[in-house]
Order: sequence, then C-alpha cells, then structure tokens
Amino acid sequence: MQNLFSFKMNEMKKQFLAIAFAFLLFSCTAKQKADLLVFNATIYTVDSSFSTAEAMVIKDGIVLATGSKEDLEKKYKASETTDAQGKFIYPGFIDAHAHFTGYGTGLLTVDLTGTESWEDILHRVSDFAKDLPKDQWIIGRGWDQNDWDVKEFPSNEKLNELFPDQPVLLTRIDGHAAVANQKALDVAGVKPGDKLTGGEIEISKGKMTGILVDNAVDIVSAKVPAPSSEQFKAALEQAERNCFAVGLTTIDDCGLDYNTVDQIKALQDNGDLKMRLYVMLSDKKSNFDYLEKKGIIRTSRLHVRGFKVYGDGALGSRGACLLQPYSDKPGHYGFLLSEPAHFDSVASWIAQRDFQMCTHAIGDSGNRTILNIYNKYLHGKNDRRWRIEHAQVVNPADFDLFGASSIVPSVQPTHATSDMYWAEKRLGPERVKGAYAYKQLLQQNGWLPLGTDFPVEDISPFKTFYAAVVRKDAKGWPEKGFQTENALSRQEALRGMTIWAARSNFEENEKGSLEAGKLADFIILDKDIMKAGEQELLQLQVLKTYLGGEKVYEKR
Repeated sequence: MQNLFSFKMNEMKKQFLAIAFAFLLFSCTAKQKADLLVFNATIYTVDSSFSTAEAMVIKDGIVLATGSKEDLEKKYKASETTDAQGKFIYPGFIDAHAHFTGYGTGLLTVDLTGTESWEDILHRVSDFAKDLPKDQWIIGRGWDQNDWDVKEFPSNEKLNELFPDQPVLLTRIDGHAAVANQKALDVAGVKPGDKLTGGEIEISKGKMTGILVDNAVDIVSAKVPAPSSEQFKAALEQAERNCFAVGLTTIDDCGLDYNTVDQIKALQDNGDLKMRLYVMLSDKKSNFDYLEKKGIIRTSRLHVRGFKVYGDGALGSRGACLLQPYSDKPGHYGFLLSEPAHFDSVASWIAQRDFQMCTHAIGDSGNRTILNIYNKYLHGKNDRRWRIEHAQVVNPADFDLFGASSIVPSVQPTHATSDMYWAEKRLGPERVKGAYAYKQLLQQNGWLPLGTDFPVEDISPFKTFYAAVVRKDAKGWPEKGFQTENALSRQEALRGMTIWAARSNFEENEKGSLEAGKLADFIILDKDIMKAGEQELLQLQVLKTYLGGEKVYEKR
C-alpha cells in the first residue's frame, strides 16, 4: 500500500514538473523577440507628457516599448542588451535649419572662422594655398568683420598681390557677403558699374574692392568648379561623422539643387551615407520642375518636399531688409533679394501643390513682406506648415501674422548670442526688442523648431540649447543674459530640437520622441541636459549615438 502511494506521488510530481516545464517553455516562447534592450538609464521620451522611463526595447530599428527593465523583460526577449550605466537618453537631435552639404564640402576649403583680423585671414589663406595647384581656386569661409578691431569690410588689394593668377573667393560666415580677388572677378566677368537685383558690388574711388553682397556673391561662386564625386563622398562622410558625434540624427539641409539631391540619394542607396536628411530645394525653375515631376520624395533617410526661398540678406552684412534705415548706416535699408512679385508667384505655385514653402527672412521689412504673402495664400489656420527661416527681426505689429495663418517660425538661437554684441548698433534700442524674440514666436502656434544654421554657426546642438535657455556667451556674458524675456524653458528647448523640429518636417509620427512605433534614433549623454548647470551645458558629451537602433557613434 505504501509503495502504491509513493508511486502515485512520484507520478503526480512528474506531471507537475512536466506542466511547470511546459508553462516555462510556453512563457519563454511567448515572449516577443527584440533586437536590443537598453536599461539602467533615465530616458526622456519627449512624448506629450514629457515622461521618463528606465528602459527601452527595440526591433528592426523601431521602438517597441519603454518602461521598467523588469516589465519589459517579462514581455520581450532581446538578442542584445546595453547597460546605460545610469546615464541619460534623449531622442536624436534634429537640426531644423542647417547646410549639411555645404558644411561637408566646406571641409575641403580653408577655415576662416575665429579669425581676428584681415591679416590673420591672409596668413591662413597663404598657408592653405601652399599645397594647391597654381590653377586651382582658393575657397574659404567663416570670416566676420564684427570680430575684428577694425569692424569694416576688407578690400582685395593684398589678395591681388599674393594671388595675381589664382582665383580666390572668401565668403563671410553667414554666406551673404564675400571678398574676391581680381582674378576671380575677371573669371566671372564682374565689372565696375554692373547692376543687379538683391545684391551689391562694392566700389571705392571708381574701383571694385572685391566685396560682394548677397546675389553678387552668386555671380562669382557659380564659376567655382564642383568637387569630384570622390571628394563629395569623402566630404559628406566626414560631415556625417562630425554630426553623429554631437548627437544629430536628422538634419534639414536648406537650399540644394536637384542634382545634388540625386548625388545624396545615390550615396544613401549605396549605404555610404546614413544621415537622415530633410532637404529644401533652392528657388530655381529647374528645381521646381524636378519636384513637380518626381512628387514628394520620401525614404527612411531622405525627405524632399520643401523649397528654400531667399527673402533678404543678413544683418551682419547689412543686407537684411529693414523698414527704417540701419542705425549705424543712415539712409541704408538693406534689400530684398527678389522683387515681391517673385515671392508672390512662388507662393501661388506652391499653394496649388502639396509642397512646403520655407523662406529666409531676417529684417523686419523682409519678414513683413513674406508674412503678408503667406497670409494671402494660406487663408487662416491650416496644416501646410509653411516656414519662415530665421524670423530674426520682427516688427511688434507683425507677430500675430505668424499665428493667424499657422506660419512656422524656424529659428536658430545661437544667432542671438553671436549677434548680441552689435545687434543694437544695427537696429537701435527699440527695434532690437523685436529681434531674436523666441518666446514671443513660440506663443504664436505653441511650438517652435530650433536649428543651428551650421556652418554659419557651430554644429553643436548643446550651444543651441544653451543659447535658447541661458542667452549668454560661453564666458557667461552678459551677466543677466541677453533679452531673457525671450528665453525658452529647458523643456521647450529640448522639444524644439526633437519633436517640434520633426513636426516642422511633417515627420512627428516617425521621429522626434522615443515612443512605440517610432524610429529608434537616440543618444546617450554623460549628464542630464535638463538639470546640468549653465556652464555644464556647454561641456556635455555624447557617449553614444544610435540611428534606427544601430550604434553609429561611440566616444573613445
């Protein structure tokens, strides 16, 4: 009897163990497979409630879920795990206004940023030219006369002496002015007395000084030979590496021609270029014809639906179009780069199609002109997301024109901290109050995309964040900040660099926040951007950058 009882008990144990094993096996096989589990982090999802999580699971480049490690491990089985070691994760930064291709090709030229005098420039150019063939153009960019003791445009006399037979074109940091030597002017056929709309060829004592402003620059730059396909590929690959290293995963490349877009797409299709790009085509008939034929181009890495139109020049070169004369140059108003009728015709054409109009406007007259034309065709609240790039100086009477027709002000906060040393001299104490007014612009639609405008400014998104929130330079000047009534909160700034930037590109449903179903584009930082001290913001380090769940950068 005892043996029978023991036998039955053993059989029951076996059945129980079999059931338990089957249950465990079922539990394991029921778990959803994933590629990557990231845990032990503070993840700022930047969702609608700005929630945080400690872990995230990813499959096929898409976020499956966020939450606690314990809960996620109950539901998912990941083939790879990453311990974030208590660090801080954010959606990959999106630069809503930059010049990625120009930055890359600029790496092939002489860097003139940070030069402190015209003599400094001449030294750099001479050193750079030593390794060039004598028939090759010398190209440079980055000078700013406002950084010099003598804050005036230079002349090309010394360039003519140093390079009598080699064309030289040195562009100002904002791209809206340049100095060319006589050889370059001759190659381009530029002569004293030439007239053009939206530009200026500077003359002194009957002679050309070599200074070209706005559309005049294009006459000479059009003669500069394009880089070879090998140079182009190498330049964009280096630009990509630099951008991944600062946490950029999507960049709005503003003002390209269609043939450059085809080159970029070929590099992406071949796997040579991973960066996600939102491209605005330049305001040219060939580009309009191209996109009308192609329709909106949208792949996982390339999105082309916008046109970059050029309203006026830059404030630093006094090309921005103002309602009243420049305070530091009586009688000079700046200028529009085209007649208003041209902007109207472009707006009319785009309004009849599902494309986006994005117009550079700096001065208060330039902004008013474009705002009025936009309002004419948008007819009140809408979801066309037409943008004004920079929206730098706005008359108090015109702010409401943004909200009236849901016009998106796309701004670059580092412009405020770069220009604050001299902006009041250009604009006067009253007019400057409507400049770099990011809080007022945010209030128009409740959201505001942020960018850098690199290479006009540095590529670092941390400088964007610092300028937006702190509104001081790297040395902490001015002590109380520059017009801090228009500073953004940290949450607003982060949204501006992620989900709001995505929204400005019609991409908010696929990127800009770390939510289920969105691209796993994210970065890991060494410190918390939401809590770091003011000066710490400029010292933040990107530890890793992921694009679609793939690690594309790791700090060494």
